[in-house]
Amino acid sequence: MRFSCWLCKGRDGSGLSMNTTFPRSSLARTGLTLAVALVGAALARALNMPVFMLTGPAVAVSLCGLGGMPLEIDPRVRNLCFMVLGMTVGSGFDPDALGAMVRWPLAFAGIFLVTWGTMVGARAILSRGFGFTPYAALLAGSPGHLSFVIAMAEGSGQDVVRISVVQSVRLLLLTLVVPFVAVALGVDMGAALAPAGAGWPLWTIALMGGAAWIAAQGLERLRVPAPLLIGAMLVSGIFQLSGVQSGAMPDWMVMPAYLALGALIGTRFAGVQLAEFLRDLGAGLAVTGIAVAASAIAAFVIAVALGMPPSHVLVAFAPGGLETMIAMGVVLGVAPGFVAACHITRLLVLSVLLPLMARRSIS
Repeated sequence: MRFSCWLCKGRDGSGLSMNTTFPRSSLARTGLTLAVALVGAALARALNMPVFMLTGPAVAVSLCGLGGMPLEIDPRVRNLCFMVLGMTVGSGFDPDALGAMVRWPLAFAGIFLVTWGTMVGARAILSRGFGFTPYAALLAGSPGHLSFVIAMAEGSGQDVVRISVVQSVRLLLLTLVVPFVAVALGVDMGAALAPAGAGWPLWTIALMGGAAWIAAQGLERLRVPAPLLIGAMLVSGIFQLSGVQSGAMPDWMVMPAYLALGALIGTRFAGVQLAEFLRDLGAGLAVTGIAVAASAIAAFVIAVALGMPPSHVLVAFAPGGLETMIAMGVVLGVAPGFVAACHITRLLVLSVLLPLMARRSIS
């Protein structure tokens, strides 16, 4: 059974059939995916959705993926997108923001408590209300670290599809919810998607790109999450703070990167059957609700303690995708280092808590 959306209909108005012809190469499918994302961005802009270049593509690609379109983002395109976004985030580094680092340990303690509390609450609800085994409930309710979660699920013989659907619903909903919450808190989401400043010349961008790639190799050996994104962020941040070549990424590079990131989020649903999606949609909504509630409460407390806007801390605490939340922080004007540090801390906490709690779930 397939979901039929108007972007995915055949000539007879029905959903996609097995006879529908689609491009076979990865790059051709990527082109198709980006075309769908562009339509979604245009519709989102017409509807005045916040961060339309991210939220619109995420929704459009998700719907068409559920409709049966074989959508994907080629790894080479994905890596280029991450590098551009990383340099965009790094260009927003502010020397004044670095002074707040002495106050960040309190935020890291908050991240640990929120992560642990979300996992405990999600496991209880999924196992008691949605028929998950305690082990599968723990993995499905994990607030992040998707690749690690799927690897654990496959290695233990769990239902990977159910876990993936719940996790994908969480990622998509948080991408959509956070901008609207920010608007409700009074944040101007109509601002530019990149920090203001004169655009870097191409030779500077090429130089930073090469340095970012080298940095990413070292970060990957250290098992740092999203090494290309973090490497590019650090390199451009060093350029910015040192005064060697201050500036910003040009909009003609930033906008397509956001579009590709939104499309990448939507591809999580490619190949998922409608029956599978509907079966676990409620579980995904429940997990997202727990994660949002826990993050919002902790963000308010930490924001008061640190003297920061609650919306800024919420972006740092929201258990969405690492790349998505860091990119979202740029739009909100949050200190990039703060957002990145909080999300990396969450992933490190999960790397420790997941195996420990999984052991107890089996026993």
